[in-house]
Amino acid sequence: MTDAPSLRVREVALHERPVRLRLPFRFGVVTLTECPQAFAHVRIELADGRSAWGGAAELMAPKWFDKNLALSNDDNFEQLRGVLRLARDAYLADATPASAFGHFARHHDAHQAASATRGWNPLLASYGPALLDRAILDALCRALGVSFYDAVRRNAVGIGSLHRQFAPFDWPAFLQTLKPADGIAARHTVGLVDAITDSDLTAPVNDGLPESLEQVIARHRHRHFKLKVAGRIDEDVARLTRIASVLDRIEGDYLVSLDGNEQYHDTAGVAELLARLQAAPPLQRLWRAIAFIEQPITRKAALEVDVRAIAAIKPVIVDESDGELDAFERARERGYNGISSKTCKGVYRSLLNAARCAAWNVEGRTPRYFMSGEDLTTQAGLSVQQDLALVNLLGITHVERNGHHYVNGMAALPAAEQQAFLDAHPDLYERSHGAVRLRIHHGRIALASLAASGYASAALPDWGAMPPLREPTTHPTQE
Repeated sequence: MTDAPSLRVREVALHERPVRLRLPFRFGVVTLTECPQAFAHVRIELADGRSAWGGAAELMAPKWFDKNLALSNDDNFEQLRGVLRLARDAYLADATPASAFGHFARHHDAHQAASATRGWNPLLASYGPALLDRAILDALCRALGVSFYDAVRRNAVGIGSLHRQFAPFDWPAFLQTLKPADGIAARHTVGLVDAITDSDLTAPVNDGLPESLEQVIARHRHRHFKLKVAGRIDEDVARLTRIASVLDRIEGDYLVSLDGNEQYHDTAGVAELLARLQAAPPLQRLWRAIAFIEQPITRKAALEVDVRAIAAIKPVIVDESDGELDAFERARERGYNGISSKTCKGVYRSLLNAARCAAWNVEGRTPRYFMSGEDLTTQAGLSVQQDLALVNLLGITHVERNGHHYVNGMAALPAAEQQAFLDAHPDLYERSHGAVRLRIHHGRIALASLAASGYASAALPDWGAMPPLREPTTHPTQE
């Protein structure tokens, strides 16, 4: 076991790039066609004077962190820029050495409080530190010449009792139980406006890439799927019936998760949907394939209502209600079975919730509690690689992936940057239809190359080719 090195955060540069979708993607209350991607470039300095740069990236998705309909997409983008600036200023203001985790623990509570004074909810507030913490981890791994997997399993990041939520666990023992695999199944998302069959393609893109669910399965051979539901039961049943007619052509078993995206106000609506699905003859195979239901109830009520009745039918997990570090503990008291892992919510949060699952399952002598791997349209490059490495380290065997479907890979990036990522990760990417893109073969993503030195990437973006994070214009609030 290696002691966690102390480090100082010396420089933080924030950038952004525009991302245009090749297909519109609807989740919850928004249909997305374009969106910026944020980048953090951080330089750390170790006690012995060694210095290293690290990076991280995340899409600035509107109407997920804050679903206030009074705010425009541009307002949401500026909120996310704001929490990044707030986190940057805090991390740079205190030059006291600390472990990578120590910097997170030092700033977490104060950052949440400062965000609240600006009207930013806890989920939104988490975005800024989540990006910086990953860039710091990347820099630390590069300075030490180790992989993300090794750094975490050795606890070179220093996870421990510096924050009260982490204090109850034996971190060295838990972290050593984590064993990453060489691959993971991709759970394909079917959005609310996605074409299910080729006949739905009234205005096809015709770029040679899959557009309908039929085409996706034909190309990638998926066996895992995430299906969005809209909270309008008749429409949901009709749409799921059409989806089932496609999925049922798959030979052998397939797995499905249902994503409620907070579209239900109480458990009664969810129970009615489940009853309708269970009773419909065309949906019997799909019904048996449902592994869990993701955040069906609006976040303001989700942790206030008891979900045991619906969780007894199908497991229910928390996603958007995971704003505070104790959210999973409160969710457990209400009958939830699991919680999502997303790098946009924070690496340390995911590790904390994984430790909880392990402890609670030992306590209950049954594998009742689990984590799922979910996607916030992570893009090819640092974003998708760091998220894949995290869920893989946690032992999650399938992960929602959708960014590769709705965006044309790395087509908008400099050619040299595309080639650098392809050369560094030939198992993860392929070149097709004029761009480097995520490679999915027989429904799986190969991950062996993510064990490179650094946080899951042997390549880095072309920092000089992207503009700085846009300067503030307005100051939108949550409510």
